[in-house]
Amino acid sequence: VQLQASGGGLVQAGGSLRLSCATSGRTFSSHVMGWFRQAPGKEREFVASITWDGGLTLYADSVKGRFIISRDKAKNTGNLQMNSLKPEDTAVYYCGAGANVLTMNTWGQGTLVTVSS
Repeated sequence: VQLQASGGGLVQAGGSLRLSCATSGRTFSSHVMGWFRQAPGKEREFVASITWDGGLTLYADSVKGRFIISRDKAKNTGNLQMNSLKPEDTAVYYCGAGANVLTMNTWGQGTLVTVSS
């Protein structure tokens, strides 16, 4: 299964963006879909995850209360609603799939989010 992330762009601080992760039309078969991000000069970090069947969510402390992860099983698509964006949220955002957030074995190509102050 290939993942395709989209929805990135340039937004002012305090604004919102919605990222999507599509599975190229095939059925999502992993247990967890997750979003990670990598800012310039930094390592990739966990943002949020959701279990595909049960919809259980997990968030990094830095985005808790601002970001909402969801999935549409009928469309085989995951989403990340990002609200109250801050300049420190600027990064390339990747969606991934795997058995859990520590063993993501499939990645999308990344989508750039830039938050201006």
